[in-house]
Amino acid sequence: MSTDPLLQPFQLKHLTLKNRIFISAHEPAYPEDGMPKGRYRAYHVERAKGGVALTMTAGSASVSRDSPPVFNNILAWRDDVVPHIRAMTDAVHEHGTAIMIQLTHLGRRTRWDKGDWLPVLSPSHEREPAHRAFTKKMEDWDIDRVIQDYADAAERMKAGGMDGVEFECYGHLMDQFVSPLTNRLEAPWGGSFDNRMAFPLAVLKACRERVGKDFILGIRYVADERLPGGVEAAEGIEIGRRFKASGMVDFLNIIRGHIDTDPGLTDVIPIQGMRSAPHLDFAGEVRKGVDVPIFHAARVPDVATARHAIAAGKVDMIGMTRAHLTEPHLVRRIVDKTEDRIRPCVGANYCLDRIYQGGLAFCIHNAASGREETLPQIIPAAAVKKRVVIVGAGPGGLEAARVAAARGHDVTVFEAADQPGGQIRLTAQSHRKKEMMGIIDWRMTECSAMGVNFRFNSVAETEDITALRPDIVIVATGGLPFTEVLTEGNDCVVSTWDILSGAVKPGSNVLVYDDAGDHAGMQAAEWIASSGATVEIMTPDRSFAPEVMAMNLTPYIRAMQDKDVTFTVTWRLKSVHRDGNELRAVIGTDYSDTTRERRFDQIVVNHGTRPLDDLYFDLKPLSSNLGALDHDALIAQQPQTLCPNPEGGFQLWRIGDAVASRNTHAAILDALRLMAVH
Repeated sequence: MSTDPLLQPFQLKHLTLKNRIFISAHEPAYPEDGMPKGRYRAYHVERAKGGVALTMTAGSASVSRDSPPVFNNILAWRDDVVPHIRAMTDAVHEHGTAIMIQLTHLGRRTRWDKGDWLPVLSPSHEREPAHRAFTKKMEDWDIDRVIQDYADAAERMKAGGMDGVEFECYGHLMDQFVSPLTNRLEAPWGGSFDNRMAFPLAVLKACRERVGKDFILGIRYVADERLPGGVEAAEGIEIGRRFKASGMVDFLNIIRGHIDTDPGLTDVIPIQGMRSAPHLDFAGEVRKGVDVPIFHAARVPDVATARHAIAAGKVDMIGMTRAHLTEPHLVRRIVDKTEDRIRPCVGANYCLDRIYQGGLAFCIHNAASGREETLPQIIPAAAVKKRVVIVGAGPGGLEAARVAAARGHDVTVFEAADQPGGQIRLTAQSHRKKEMMGIIDWRMTECSAMGVNFRFNSVAETEDITALRPDIVIVATGGLPFTEVLTEGNDCVVSTWDILSGAVKPGSNVLVYDDAGDHAGMQAAEWIASSGATVEIMTPDRSFAPEVMAMNLTPYIRAMQDKDVTFTVTWRLKSVHRDGNELRAVIGTDYSDTTRERRFDQIVVNHGTRPLDDLYFDLKPLSSNLGALDHDALIAQQPQTLCPNPEGGFQLWRIGDAVASRNTHAAILDALRLMAVH
């Protein structure tokens, strides 16, 4: 038997968990019509195949109609959820993995104009800043009804074959009762500590009576809100003791912090550039103070941190949730002693930020996650070996090379620079974003192990490509920044790339004109502000940096808010004119004919990229498909068979920013979808 602390079994009541790693409850927003159907099931089954001991679904499933989802949650208040739950639990159990679900009433953490347009409930009228809804202060009949809704939902989950239920008690309705900041009710539900604890204990009692003793019940609760007047650590440990004393709780899952604002949420679930496992020691303090199995998950991105958590006795079960979104077979890698091949979570938080903007959770550099029904996590071998030539060693090009090599093809990669990375290497110039290089480093390691031939410092010409007699050519040359957005004065501005690469030094009074709204604009602005300059970030949009999304925006704002930085919305840069040592900027607005003039000594434009596609168009007439792509075949994961030019010598496609300015995930998805079937 293994001596690895992570691979030791854990006995949770009657349930034996085969190792110490679990996936914490999270909602990837995959439900269809509120039900966990094919996509949802395939996602969790893949991770069960990968060896995780326990996968927790939903973050969180809604128990009541007046808890409408704001990110496509499972609707646990519907009876027709049971067969879908059963199909998922049976499929996960086939691989020896336990499965649970998190249940909740969102309380004030939702909106009244979702679902059935019912009033949002809370034990006070206090609005949650993140979702902005003013709430109905709950009456006694609301409380009685919601308690029964919890019990009904728990009974449905047991009928669906779940091993247990975890209740959400941080930021949601349960915690809104517990926290003195959000509970303004009179006795018996508000006021004293005992009264504030009454609601979650009543829910536990009702659920335990409904599901019996042979069903796991746990609570993920905030043991320290880190807010003035909120639940503090000492009271948080006492909350844990009360849960244990109730005799109805089988485990506690520890949270530290608050999620009612974007900065608060980011501190609870840290992203890249922030400390790993920042709340692990605190979870260990709760474990010392409360004699009950302790679970914990919060930015545990690597096996070493997880192993320390268990070996040091900090927790009984350690959660690696985003790490499993990136690497579904993480535990199998530990068992096989191939940890060096684990695809690393780089903390980009593309997954969570997409959810909070109403999208599906996708990993920035594992495009198969969430698409397991159509895209493979383990690349299958091809029936026929081919010669594949790829131009460009950015994330898209390297993914194409990795997948092609895993298929068994002979792969050559041309790269004009002396090292791989493309725009990722530029992004990683920021200290906070150094982890992004994991996207490149992992692929280089995989490609090197499979014998991919790299030609760096090589500007590929048509003759270089055709000399290799390829069967497939992938153009992944990316794009170059485009700054010609003005009616006059385009020669007076510089690009964000100029700043980030160090080719141009920051000025002292700088305008960053950002109408792309992505990371490049914010990163350049932070870089310039850190030099001591005065910075104005201007956008014609009604909000700045909309492509960056909430949790990733937090570190940028924190880095700039104590500096001389101004954010200006709804103004468009029209033209720039040199005036001595200054630049005179004429700005207008899409909302009227109003114009103004401003003076700066440097103007930086962020307007995305334009494809670097000359090579593609040179190769196009030589290809059998003339560069054409069958979209139906691509989406259905069928081979490309278009052949308008039978005399052509190879199939040709371009991917990523060589097509249009998009992002890292799009480039990697392009590569995977094409090469997984060729």
